[in-house]
Amino acid sequence: MTETPVVSARPKSPLPDAVFARRESVVRSYCRRFDRVFTSAHGSILVDTAGVEYVDFLAGAGALNYGHNDPDMRAALVRYIESDGITHGLDLHTSAKADFLTTFERLVLTPRDLDYRVQFTGPTGTNAVEASIKLARKITGRTNIIAFTNGFHGVTSGALAATGNGHHRMGPEQGLHGVTRMPFDGYLGPGVDTSELLARMLADPSSGVDAPAAILVEAVQGEGGLNAASPSWLRSIAAIARPHGALLIIDDIQAGCGRSGTFFSFEESGIVPDLVTLSKSISGYGLPLALLLIGPGLDRWTPGEHNGTFRGNQHAFVTATVALEKFWSDGSLMVDVDRRAGIIRSSLAATARRLPDARVKGRGMMQGLDVRDGRLATAVQEKCFAAKLVIETAGPHDEVIKVFAPLTTSDTLLSEGLDRLDTAVSQTLLAGGAVA
Repeated sequence: MTETPVVSARPKSPLPDAVFARRESVVRSYCRRFDRVFTSAHGSILVDTAGVEYVDFLAGAGALNYGHNDPDMRAALVRYIESDGITHGLDLHTSAKADFLTTFERLVLTPRDLDYRVQFTGPTGTNAVEASIKLARKITGRTNIIAFTNGFHGVTSGALAATGNGHHRMGPEQGLHGVTRMPFDGYLGPGVDTSELLARMLADPSSGVDAPAAILVEAVQGEGGLNAASPSWLRSIAAIARPHGALLIIDDIQAGCGRSGTFFSFEESGIVPDLVTLSKSISGYGLPLALLLIGPGLDRWTPGEHNGTFRGNQHAFVTATVALEKFWSDGSLMVDVDRRAGIIRSSLAATARRLPDARVKGRGMMQGLDVRDGRLATAVQEKCFAAKLVIETAGPHDEVIKVFAPLTTSDTLLSEGLDRLDTAVSQTLLAGGAVA
């Protein structure tokens, strides 16, 4: 592998795997598919206790767009800690927060002519979604939220009500309410414009759909199966929201920070959402941080009305500032992402040709191979892991093999990982009696 490893202390003996089964809740999931104890990581490589290296196409489910342990972020964080920088500050003014806000304004907001206020919610994406829903309801005096099929917005109660995945919704005992589900772009087939259906439902006072406080949507559905909305569909949704008095919320938690090919996933459509949620890779280093971007005139909270003990991760401010300076001062990262997205699409398309009805889905560096069968996708995933490739599945039946390599993955390592995926597909087909 071509990426240079970072020297780190390793335990003298393997960690006691049994402690996880003995003490950790059965709710754990990723470790069941990737049953190793990992000790270190660098770039797009994970290393286990035996020193075995794995190509990482999981990237913290999108929280590691710039890879593991970026050396510049790590150095800045170490300097900050060693200088007794503030670790916990509630929402106090700190130099770390000022640096982040100034840099975010200069490199992200101003070049895109965006005039958002920045709210630091709790540390995870679902906290940002909860805040967006709560603010929309406060502003409009309404309760209904329009969300879409296969959307995934988190697993706390408000965000979970907007999430379509039945496994996470956990059935009627959760008492989820206040959300009307509408079909996402393409859900009813290529010949049906589902935005027209939404417009008709909202225009009809007898449709049974209450006037919404907000329309909540992902431009690219990560967990939902890499369904990418067209720019024209997003523009239609934005045009529907305003006359009906609804706020438009874009959930950019997984698709943002360059993952979809631009910093924000909605840039290609030319829309300006009222509210935008960001988390995952905004810290740049895998540290928890979540933001709610609030459009002009919509920052109507009263002081302390929505708060939380960990609503400003100082260490994440430090690494996020470095990430913005390093990767967003010019357009070079997006040039690389566009090239690597082409590599991914070309490789997946070649693999798809050997699978009946398979197709490539997604956009930018959030693409995947839809094999139309969750069992087949799981079998491929298992063979990938045996070949030292960490990759997950997505979609309602886990039928989409999801390539989520860090944006900074070298072309060589990216191609190597894609070759391992292609080989795993071939092996799975042969094991099932099919001819590759």
